[in-house]
Amino acid sequence: PLSFSIESKDLKRVGLDYIDDLRWFYYPTYEDFKKKHPDVSIYYITRYASLSYSQADFSNLVKDIYVMFGRESTGIPHGILREHLDACLRIPMVPEARSLNVSNCVAILVYEILRQQNFPNLATIEMIKGEDFLINEKYEK
Repeated sequence: PLSFSIESKDLKRVGLDYIDDLRWFYYPTYEDFKKKHPDVSIYYITRYASLSYSQADFSNLVKDIYVMFGRESTGIPHGILREHLDACLRIPMVPEARSLNVSNCVAILVYEILRQQNFPNLATIEMIKGEDFLINEKYEK
């Protein structure tokens, strides 16, 4: 269940110009998702895991990878975590912190997955000003 409206103008605002390019699906419950995708790899991000996300192998390009994030306040339900202890991952953080911002956690995991897959379909050079931007004197002011 979502704690926000997927129809709201706020969702469109935060999605900028990219929201229309997304292909997304909504599942009312975790069980509905599992029924639709019985053979996928799901990783569960929780501060209670002992395995760091950087120790997981995301390099398989053939199998779909899903990552579940919980609310900052309550996390992923305990029962789901207990069922999948071997797939629970932790993002290391300072001991005094209760949690990290969920959007930051998503960015960390997405880029780790992409890094392990050699950044498929992503530009690895500067595309707007050119790859010589740092050495080109015409950009000096």
